[in-house]
Amino acid sequence: MRDAFPMETSMQPQTLDSRVERLEKRVTALEQLPARMDALEVQVSQLRDEMRVEFSATRQEMRAGDDETCRTLRDEIRAGDEETRRTLRDEIRAGDEETRRTLRDEIRAGDERILTQARVLHEEVLSRLAVIQEAGPRRRPRRG
Repeated sequence: MRDAFPMETSMQPQTLDSRVERLEKRVTALEQLPARMDALEVQVSQLRDEMRVEFSATRQEMRAGDDETCRTLRDEIRAGDEETRRTLRDEIRAGDEETRRTLRDEIRAGDERILTQARVLHEEVLSRLAVIQEAGPRRRPRRG
């Protein structure tokens, strides 16, 4: 704006023509202000519209990204859950088989101990019966 209204530095008296010329320049510059303001207003309005559109697009992209992230996380969690289930099933099966094997071994060992004790007891009974048979029948004295 200062360029449109140059200040004269010298204090010499101005001619009427130069003063009128200067005033005409000022008026011309002032007359251009509303058009320049209108152009600026249009530019600001366009900027606002563009920014609104861009912000809206950014929001949509963020929502789409959020949705995609949620989908991806759900899929990964499901896959992880399935893998966890599979692993647990395998470990439980392996544990069940190990438990069965251990129980079978312990039952067999217990059976062997019982059979050994039964054999020992059977041998003892047989040897006692043999001793009894060797001694023969005892007669009890009669009381009379």
